[in-house]
Amino acid sequence: MTTNAATQVERNDCPKCTAPAGSPCRTTAGKVAASYHTGRFTLVPSLKAELTIKTPADRNPGKVWTQCAAVPTATSDAAPGAPIRIGYARCSTARQELQSQLDALSRAHCTKIFSEKISTRIKIRPEFEGALTLAREIKTAAPDQAVILTVHEMKRLARSAAELMALSTALQKDGIQLEILSGPLQGIHDPDAGAMLFAVLAISAEVEREGIREKTMEGLDTAARNGRHGGRPTVVDADKLAVARARQLKGESVTSIAKALEISRATLYRALAE
Repeated sequence: MTTNAATQVERNDCPKCTAPAGSPCRTTAGKVAASYHTGRFTLVPSLKAELTIKTPADRNPGKVWTQCAAVPTATSDAAPGAPIRIGYARCSTARQELQSQLDALSRAHCTKIFSEKISTRIKIRPEFEGALTLAREIKTAAPDQAVILTVHEMKRLARSAAELMALSTALQKDGIQLEILSGPLQGIHDPDAGAMLFAVLAISAEVEREGIREKTMEGLDTAARNGRHGGRPTVVDADKLAVARARQLKGESVTSIAKALEISRATLYRALAE
């Protein structure tokens, strides 16, 4: 399979290392690469679902590169292949699980899945950037090939409408489709259809987030009215505060009072001020 795949790959010039047709890819040092560059074998429709193709042993990986005889171009390879899906999964904290997203992306036949546990507050998300980079490389190497960025939910992409609009602009520019597997906007969205659809996506994301925030605030207000307060328990309760005030009236220093109550001076100052 490797030799046959290599023969098909070498019908095309490599867009990354400029190796001509009939020759293996090469490294920046000018030696034969251990595997072919992704952008090159995506030019072959039958191999576009693959992500790695090793260089055959007879090409001598790691040795000085030499040009081979040209491989005849097959006309049957001109048609684009099936859409290539690049999956992305994300959750915000270590306590949340990713497996349900990964399972959904696998069922969607994603060729490659990137995943990370990182908050959307973090501007730089390495795995997300990796997914976009791979999608761009495939699209650049095979412009007629459909490339789809697939996510389980829209909220996995961005935190605000502004961020989602910036992403939609980038996807439009690169000709990459967006697929959402669940939610009211489930389906594949083509950037060539115009910016209006992505504007709806962005506004929907913002409305959804505001709805979640509103429900959270309502829940906190209800809990407070019922005497349930979140957060850490207070260090200085009413009894400790009464003792501290009484000892302070007798002229005792804050330092000695704090030591006797086994609390910090800052905590005691704050409690007395309140």
